[in-house]
Amino acid sequence: MDFNNVYDDELRALAYAGLEFPGTYYLAFRDLPAIFARHVTGRRALDFGCGAGRSTRFLQNLGFETSGVDIAAEMIRQARKMDPGGDYHLVADSTAGPFDQPVFDLILAAFTFDNIPTREKKRVLFRTLGRCLKSGGVIVNLVSAPEIYVHEWASFSTRDFPGNRTAVSGQKVRIVMKDVPDQRPVEDILCADEEYRAIYAASNLELVTTYRPLADGSEPFIWIHETRVPPWVIYILRHLTTG
Repeated sequence: MDFNNVYDDELRALAYAGLEFPGTYYLAFRDLPAIFARHVTGRRALDFGCGAGRSTRFLQNLGFETSGVDIAAEMIRQARKMDPGGDYHLVADSTAGPFDQPVFDLILAAFTFDNIPTREKKRVLFRTLGRCLKSGGVIVNLVSAPEIYVHEWASFSTRDFPGNRTAVSGQKVRIVMKDVPDQRPVEDILCADEEYRAIYAASNLELVTTYRPLADGSEPFIWIHETRVPPWVIYILRHLTTG
């Protein structure tokens, strides 16, 4: 399947560099500190697909010793500019760069797997990440729920992409981000829950639990579907050979 990395783009990287946790994104990160406290025992973390470093800085602020890796040179350049003291690495596709060894207590992949095109490529990457975990370490895979591509949201619009409604796992879906000046549609790859579960099983990963954050109406945002439909899914995974 023809698929380009839409994030390896100077204008998009600049837009992401200034993006923090507005609107719907707030729900993606709101529960992570409590999730980490419940499932993570150490403080060494990898931000896999770190982009412009937003989630890397988030982990650093929680006290994790964090390295960020990404395949997009423009994103890494912005990450280093925003966080000159951070540890950021440009890596080849389908690798974790210099970290192919069991050194991490936590691997966070925040939206990374929304953009990885095939089941086999996802499986290869999850197997690679599993090898990077210490005994007892966890992968936190934060992804877009399939429902995000067929509703309107505080931070996203899909109304111009009716084809999303008939898309199945492995096909492209499109979405516009409202919180950045770059209004070009983002192309993601749809991956349903049952598909992720099959990929985890094939990657020697145990699915520990799943979170689907909803807004409760008390947040300082004007919600559209966020109080009724979870826009995100957070999977907690352990490598079966590391306990």
